[in-house]
Amino acid sequence: MSTPPSRLSRRGLLTAAAAVPAAALFPASAAMAQTSYTGYLMAHFIGEGSGGEQIYLSHSDDGLNWTDLNRGQIVLRSPLGTKGVRDPIIVRSPAGDRYWLIATDLHIGSGTSWSDAANRGSRNLVVWESADLVNWSIPWLLPAAASISDAGDAWAPEAIWDAAAGNYFLYWATNSTLNGEKKHRIWSARTTDFRSITTPQVYFERPGTEELIDTQIIEANTGGFRYYRASKNTQIVIEGGNSLTGSWTRLGDLANITGGGVEGPMWAKFNDRNEWALWLDQYATGRGYMPVLTTNPAAVSGYRKVTNYNLGSNLKRHGFILNLTQAEETRVLSRFQNPVFNRLQSYNYQDRYVRHYSMDVRIDPGVSPVADSQFRLVPGLASSSAVSFESVNFPGHFLRHVNYDFVLAPRESGGTFNADATFNRVAGLADSTWNSFSSYNFPTRYIRHYGYTLRLDPIGTATERADATFRVTT
Repeated sequence: MSTPPSRLSRRGLLTAAAAVPAAALFPASAAMAQTSYTGYLMAHFIGEGSGGEQIYLSHSDDGLNWTDLNRGQIVLRSPLGTKGVRDPIIVRSPAGDRYWLIATDLHIGSGTSWSDAANRGSRNLVVWESADLVNWSIPWLLPAAASISDAGDAWAPEAIWDAAAGNYFLYWATNSTLNGEKKHRIWSARTTDFRSITTPQVYFERPGTEELIDTQIIEANTGGFRYYRASKNTQIVIEGGNSLTGSWTRLGDLANITGGGVEGPMWAKFNDRNEWALWLDQYATGRGYMPVLTTNPAAVSGYRKVTNYNLGSNLKRHGFILNLTQAEETRVLSRFQNPVFNRLQSYNYQDRYVRHYSMDVRIDPGVSPVADSQFRLVPGLASSSAVSFESVNFPGHFLRHVNYDFVLAPRESGGTFNADATFNRVAGLADSTWNSFSSYNFPTRYIRHYGYTLRLDPIGTATERADATFRVTT
């Protein structure tokens, strides 16, 4: 990936990872961990190529060896802001009944320069909400840096629950001018819902002209400190503290262990033992994450590299690892381990399949990439007894009719969109062993192709019946 300009000494955005309370995420004993947590979920992006700056998920049984979920396809795609997201974190509520996924609003792959991104970029973060880690809301923009004078960006979000305050401590990097010096500092604010925040304050910075972009805090309650903070300076620096907003003690750096060319620290506690992995992104070589392990985060000299790990097929960049309960793991694997991706084959042009192209919808032969013609048939957005068609490579985008034409559109709130994107699946009008799809809100009209373009039309003739008949295949 390309190197950002001047003092922006990084080759990508740095890790954003959220921590939840020690009692929820970092159990006090191995026995408790074994009882409470059974697996690991990593949220990440994969790079700056086509579709790389979106949300991907991976799963691990042991915290070191990873398998890409959702067949390696995008799980969440942002239709907002820059239409790209990086550095995802997952925040679990203290009650364990709510989750937020928060990410940087940045799309370098669209052609944006690092200078523009840092100085004239988005001041927003992108947020999704879920009750189960599987079904996610329509995303929204959180204007984290909107009130910061001269702010050029809002990068690498993090959040941690502060039980004493009863809210989340949200922090991120913003490039702005203070005391005559424009550089990236870590800013913070408080929130309870990731929809509104308190007035941002500078959280901490490095002296002089030194930039600070990625930092991540865990609550571990071991080794003499309650919290540990890993930050990228010229090397990964480890600090300990007993208060989120109090003083921090520099414990050392990892230069002798990792050498140079690493960034994006990402902590993860092992479920079955009192040991942590600190994952570091090898940006200089483009190899993605590597773990260093420790049984005591405070003893920097005890961190060690390991080689017995596997990251799966997709590159893993700047993300977050969530320890999963059995219930969470069951839900996640049920949805994403072996998902069914369907295609709609034309009855009378059987070499052609329904596909999206520049958000228009048509039938084509030899679709490439094939994901443009793959959909998840989900319960209808307007009626669970009907179906809706969610794009595989544009998740959160659905086939929808507009003025009897079809588009692939990001989901909107409200009944009109849901109705326009819902269809009744019936026996094929030209062949009952195939299928046809009538409109939920215009039930006398059916999905059909005309001039290879998808339309919503009334059907009368034999040709029209054939045009409106499809095979649901994989």
